[in-house]
Amino acid sequence: LIADRREGIGVCGWILISLSFLLVLITFPISIWACIKVIREYERAVVFRLGRILSKKAKGPGLVLILPCTDTFIKVDLRTVTCNIPPQEILTKDAITTQVDGVVYYRIHSAVSAVANVTDVHLATFLLAQTTLRNVLGTQSLAQLLAGHEEVAHSIQAVLNSATEQWGIKVARVEIKDVRIPVAMQRAMAAEAEAAREARAKIVAAEGERNASKALKQASVVLSESLAGLQLRYLQTLTTLAAENNSTIVFPLPINMLESFRQKNTGG
Repeated sequence: LIADRREGIGVCGWILISLSFLLVLITFPISIWACIKVIREYERAVVFRLGRILSKKAKGPGLVLILPCTDTFIKVDLRTVTCNIPPQEILTKDAITTQVDGVVYYRIHSAVSAVANVTDVHLATFLLAQTTLRNVLGTQSLAQLLAGHEEVAHSIQAVLNSATEQWGIKVARVEIKDVRIPVAMQRAMAAEAEAAREARAKIVAAEGERNASKALKQASVVLSESLAGLQLRYLQTLTTLAAENNSTIVFPLPINMLESFRQKNTGG
């Protein structure tokens, strides 16, 4: 809406401005208190003279001269504004209903654009942030939404910056505060995670059993090569059992000895 205006304000306009200056001079120094406005460091003033923006660049900070009757001005705050987005009902890409809320940090970098191009820049940014949040999250699956907060926030920030550039708005940061999913879905996800953990535990246990069986096989091969080593292992086992205050000790008998007894009984 802001364009180069080469045409002047006209004869009537110059007459009104001259009368305004004359009024200031006649009532000086009383009128000086009504003409001088103080603009703070974080503010800018957009001055309208006879309904037209006086300059493409806002005035301030410091003292600004306002002519009575012909000039009006609007103060614009340039500090960062926090915009809380209330929880939004969103249907994700994989057809799961969630509630997502967030926060948007933005500031006005062009006071003239913020005043001339939109009626209420803060309300417009707030409504646009809500719509953008729903649109962007609607293209994401639940897994992407839960795991990729930063990527989703950057996507929303890029869309908002593109849309609000003509309003003089610069979006500094977008944050996803909370993602709420239905209780039934939470239970289903918990059951799925528990089943996955149990499956991994069984795989680890089976892997341990396999490694242990390989180690036992190798140990049996080594012990079979030396009868003395087998006897020492047997004595070590008895020592371990006795150290635990057990009242029962099992003495293993070789299978060959039992086989010889069975043959004698059969022969007799």
